[in-house]
Amino acid sequence: MATWNVNSVKQRVPRLLPWLDQRQPDVVCLQETKLTDPKFTELLGEELAGRGYEVALHGEGQWNGVAILSRVGLGEVVRGVAGAPGFPNPEARAVAASCGGIRVWSVYVPNGRVPESDHYRYKLAWLAALRDEVAAGPDATIVCGDMNIAPTDADVFDPAAYVGQTHVTPPERAALAGLQSLGLRDVVRDRWPDERVFTYWDYRAGMFHQDLGMRIDLVLASAPVAGRVRAAWVDRQARKGSGPSDHAPVIVDLDEAPDGDIGPVVPPPSAPVTRQRPAKLPQARPPT
Repeated sequence: MATWNVNSVKQRVPRLLPWLDQRQPDVVCLQETKLTDPKFTELLGEELAGRGYEVALHGEGQWNGVAILSRVGLGEVVRGVAGAPGFPNPEARAVAASCGGIRVWSVYVPNGRVPESDHYRYKLAWLAALRDEVAAGPDATIVCGDMNIAPTDADVFDPAAYVGQTHVTPPERAALAGLQSLGLRDVVRDRWPDERVFTYWDYRAGMFHQDLGMRIDLVLASAPVAGRVRAAWVDRQARKGSGPSDHAPVIVDLDEAPDGDIGPVVPPPSAPVTRQRPAKLPQARPPT
């Protein structure tokens, strides 16, 4: 299975379809689709059906939007998170479905924008509602997507660069830890505890080529699922080349790993910057 913030599925069609053909995932969770459900179906319905995918959608025009694609069954679809706040209206940030005996959540957590802002408080309240919803679910569960939180300082290229920014504050990390306290394992970090692993790189300032990124796209799995993991890795190849998303897919193989245990990042960056750099980001705030 895989999760990928595509940052506009309409813009990413030339990358998404060949990637599906190459990687052959059974379940794919997408975020930031930025399309209404009818527009998504019009754009990709036939292409996905021809590849054997059933689709669960929860989208809106211009912003947000999540989806689950499955070739192993798709049932009990739920759109949104019960009890979650809006900003001010409910946003298309979560969809859940049962796929091959696993309850799968595709989530796009609110950004938070600025610490202590209304959007930041919305983010924390939304995560609390997600935790309650997941807690009421079955034992075999995966919650994955763009969490907009780097779990630890090891998950950003330079912690000093993020001082005063969202994505790294103690309340955000505590909210993520609260979700994980349900017994959900961060399967990429479990597999690669000491490796430099990022999933997002800003488009600007050559951040990708220098491997100056963040790990904010996560796959959190309950014990019955985490015990089946045979490989967990970031498909950095999908971030290279023409017209990529600013996020890379995260791929997790259960029961068997067709490509072997090839992580953590494939291919590895050729010239990562590891020396201490000035604490400066190219953007005013972390990614949305």
